[in-house]
Amino acid sequence: MICEGWKWLETNKLIRNVSQEHESNRLSSDAQLSIKTKGRKKDEAECDVRTPYQRDRDRIIHCESFRKLKGKTQVFISHFENFRTRLTHTLELSQIARTIARALRLNEDLIEAIALGHDLGHTCFGHSGEEVLDALSGHFAHNEQSLRVVDYLESNGKGLNLTFEVRDGILNHTGDGIPVTMEGKLVKIADRITYLCHDIQDSLAVGILSADQIPDQFNRILGTSHSQRVNAFVQDMIMETATQLEKGEAPMIYQSEAMAEMMLDLRCFMFKKVYNGAVCMREKEKASLIVEYLFRHYRQYLSEQEATDKIAGCTDQFAINLFKELVIPQPGLK
Repeated sequence: MICEGWKWLETNKLIRNVSQEHESNRLSSDAQLSIKTKGRKKDEAECDVRTPYQRDRDRIIHCESFRKLKGKTQVFISHFENFRTRLTHTLELSQIARTIARALRLNEDLIEAIALGHDLGHTCFGHSGEEVLDALSGHFAHNEQSLRVVDYLESNGKGLNLTFEVRDGILNHTGDGIPVTMEGKLVKIADRITYLCHDIQDSLAVGILSADQIPDQFNRILGTSHSQRVNAFVQDMIMETATQLEKGEAPMIYQSEAMAEMMLDLRCFMFKKVYNGAVCMREKEKASLIVEYLFRHYRQYLSEQEATDKIAGCTDQFAINLFKELVIPQPGLK
């Protein structure tokens, strides 16, 4: 017997259609509805159960590049088991962005797909690897590589054939580009909030930062714990965006002037004390040496683009092991 809440199944109505009707009835007028997607690069039959954005999310979660994120550096090369990896950063971003999206009645499925796919093209060793590849190849940006992954590299060269809105959000989550959807705009800001807050926590945990080094203004406005910092940014974004949209302002994601300035100040502080600090720079030199050597090795028999793709697809440990195999003599081998 079918329960009262699911009687629509008796009419053979597609579950996808019910979900899309729910979006239309529940979401804000500023939200991107899945039924209004601009579509995929290649037309394909719709899923009976999942909306297009739910389907994109699932394709990303099940792809090889997503699994590799667990072995890629976020900021610190993972000698310490509790450091964030590129995967845990991605999951934290997804959670934070979805919390904001629910409060603003935006499309959580689209948010989740963009967030889960935004860093698929990141190299081994984080931004250190990205900078080396950029210098050696002439141009490399992880957001562009993430789009390349979902468009061409995954599924044995077929790509994932994602929707336009997810692809746009992935490409424009960083840099000067502005996402076309509110959901993409939200991920762009939430990404910065996420990494700034969790990088402080990681830095404190291993002594790269001490509590007394954090300026009083950050503690006073954001709080002294990880959860307090995240909550301060999240609540500000929700309240400021809701207020501005009620006033009829352009559909954007807003921060209060004070909190936006606080985020920029915090970013400058983290670059000075952590990202460009002594500990990270020592590890950066080692990582850069490995990436450069592997790139030159691959260029002996691969094109520049193929060598770039190969390096960008390496986990930290795979790159380290390959470097050892190529550089360090193996005892006992004839």
